[in-house]
Amino acid sequence: MPKIKIDKLDRKILRLLQSDSSLSAATIGEKVGLSQSPCWRRIQRFKEAGLIKEQGMVFDRKQLGFEMMVFAHVKLTAHGRSKVAEFGDTIRQFPEVMECHLLLGHVDFLLRIVTPDLEAYERFFFERLSQLPDVQEVTSSIALTEVKYTTELPI
Repeated sequence: MPKIKIDKLDRKILRLLQSDSSLSAATIGEKVGLSQSPCWRRIQRFKEAGLIKEQGMVFDRKQLGFEMMVFAHVKLTAHGRSKVAEFGDTIRQFPEVMECHLLLGHVDFLLRIVTPDLEAYERFFFERLSQLPDVQEVTSSIALTEVKYTTELPI
């Protein structure tokens, strides 16, 4: 998919949408110096081009009971590396896995996992993650403090 061309006004609109996706086109237009209709058309163009992937809310995981955040490096067996897509399909089925990234280097995947507590992660690790075929090694790192978290790109 070709990249969409964006100008300074588009960037202002995108920054506003990132910080608060509930803003109306009229409110955004007012803040950037456009009327509602041209602002709405720009936002629609972003959606149609796939620039805006989804609109949602970001929840406080701790207030919802997910105290534990773990980063797991997963190394597949040499034979398992031919089944990267299969591993990805399986991982997508685990609601505890918030992110999964295929890496270059000495490990194959980086996972960000959330659970209510250490015992829940231990169950997830022993009963699900480590039981996947072709998983050779998992190295888990527990996040102590979240220093920075954002979903906003530096537009």
